[in-house]
Amino acid sequence: MTRAETDNANFNAAYQSWAPHSGELFAKASKVIPGGAGSSARTAPFGWKPYPLFVAQGLGSRITDVDGHEYIDYLLGLGPMILGHRNPIVTEAVVNAIRDLGTCFGLPYELEIEAAQKVVDAVPGIEMVRFTNSGSEAVGSAIRISRAVTKRRLIVRFEGHYHGWQDTVYWSNHVDPVAAGDPSKPRPIPSGPGVPIELEDTLIVLSWNDPESFIKVMAERGHEVAAVITEPAVLNTGCIMPLPGYLELLRSETKKYGALLIFDEVITGFRFSRGGAQEWFGVTPDLTTLAKGLGGGFPVAAIGGSKEVMSIIAEGRYSHSGTYNANVIQCAAVSATMDILATPGIYERQRTLGFRLADGLSKIANEVGIPVIVEGIGTAFQMWFSDKPIHNWREADKYASEEMFTRWYREMLQRGVLFHPNHLENLFVSLVHTDEDIDKTLEAAQGALSAIAKNL
Repeated sequence: MTRAETDNANFNAAYQSWAPHSGELFAKASKVIPGGAGSSARTAPFGWKPYPLFVAQGLGSRITDVDGHEYIDYLLGLGPMILGHRNPIVTEAVVNAIRDLGTCFGLPYELEIEAAQKVVDAVPGIEMVRFTNSGSEAVGSAIRISRAVTKRRLIVRFEGHYHGWQDTVYWSNHVDPVAAGDPSKPRPIPSGPGVPIELEDTLIVLSWNDPESFIKVMAERGHEVAAVITEPAVLNTGCIMPLPGYLELLRSETKKYGALLIFDEVITGFRFSRGGAQEWFGVTPDLTTLAKGLGGGFPVAAIGGSKEVMSIIAEGRYSHSGTYNANVIQCAAVSATMDILATPGIYERQRTLGFRLADGLSKIANEVGIPVIVEGIGTAFQMWFSDKPIHNWREADKYASEEMFTRWYREMLQRGVLFHPNHLENLFVSLVHTDEDIDKTLEAAQGALSAIAKNL
């Protein structure tokens, strides 16, 4: 066996002893739930090998699995638990709203206005907002609205970004570089089976953080472009920050050619600051999609933008419908979450904690002789096992070591620290993680990275 095969066999044996009840539940779940979990992102092909942990409960910054192991949680439900698990204020607000109001009316109500106003007050690029049920729904609406407003069909998007599972955008996420071809002008590649290949002609795919290729495409076809959609910081390929001036370039070029700029803030929304990445970077898009952090752990998403763009919905020229849109659970959760996020100093405090963790991890890795690059903005980051900086998907695929990250994940898991096992995900620091959490995580990292270094 190869070294990797031996490591996998040893870990699988240890894991099955560590998490036997999770194994039993996985076998039971697999009989009725495809893959044994409700989302593909929680299954073995996405890194949860040999099977995912099954959770007994979560509270604050910790979760406990069904075998009784407690973890400091940096997975945070893949992002939504920005206020930690079972936040008492948000939970009470939702319970009270259900008890006092109901759940779903099929008609508007006052709490919906309250929640919407708080989002408008928080996010610079949102003058009007509609609530919906998932990030994928919100992005699908943003794409169609941009085409309806501009009366154009082309969408510009970037390799390595994930904008949900709808056919119009489920393209060129973690794409095979050989299949995609020239990085200055990649071919659009469906991200899975079932996506009509005919939609390829509606997309232009580019490498992110490459100003020259973007300027060239806009000069050639900008008058055909309905919208440019981007994550303002890429959190679907580890964590990749925009190069200085890049977001500003996207903004200026879209304005120049009459195209819309869409910020997919499904992950970045409320993450770095109250107004999202657009506030942090100082660049305002025409349309914004939100989800994960919006409801403090409850299922809700939103699409918002300028009054000019959103007027197509307001005037009835575009139908944005959904039975569960703006239901009571959503609006109660959003309203309570927005109140907490408006607490003075909350982001400054947690960014400081997150930077302390990120800097500490980088220092430990340096000391034991493992090259890493830690990229992010405190409350969301990734530790790339690479000696070269990562600016886009091609560089992540070429330079970042998945094998080293997997070894780190396994060592940390056994030391009571949880994050996603895939190096193309990231670590989230909630607004309730504490100094003690950071201290314990760095202590675990010292042991984990030292153990890895000894076996290099």
